[in-house]
Amino acid sequence: MKIPKEGDFITIQSYKHDGSLHRTWRDTMVLKTNENSIIGVNDHTLVTESDDRRWVTREPAIVYFHKKFWFNIIAMIREEGVSYYCNLASPFVLDNEALKYIDYDLDVKVFKDGEKKLLDVEEYERHRRQMRYPKEIDYVLKENVKILVDWINNEKGPFSKEYVEIWYDRYHQLKK
Repeated sequence: MKIPKEGDFITIQSYKHDGSLHRTWRDTMVLKTNENSIIGVNDHTLVTESDDRRWVTREPAIVYFHKKFWFNIIAMIREEGVSYYCNLASPFVLDNEALKYIDYDLDVKVFKDGEKKLLDVEEYERHRRQMRYPKEIDYVLKENVKILVDWINNEKGPFSKEYVEIWYDRYHQLKK
């Protein structure tokens, strides 16, 4: 697979642990790639759910994926400020079709005032039993929640104000 370049558009596909397709985002613009990460932007992007429902994202969002961390980060840019939605998920893989990852249900929402909330714990427990998540996955996900909370608390990477400004500005330059 050739690595997408700045300004290219890719598809993002999330799957569940059992291999079923969960959600697809069409036409995410790539802002930066390196050997371990991809930064992109969704702006009024078509999203298709596993049940074929379709919707369009409401606001621009900077998306961050990494090959070593078990989470991805979405910085949603709104007039009243930036909020974050973080998926606990497998590291991404990239093939000729899409950027792909396994969504492990747990999410961390960071509100514009900095408040954090762990979401979908019941869904995680239900799917953990139904799909028989291995103990190793359960451990890795819980450890990555700790890493993610540290990033949030210390405004690392996508959680720094400068990060969002830099990549949102770059998106506007590429869009022209």
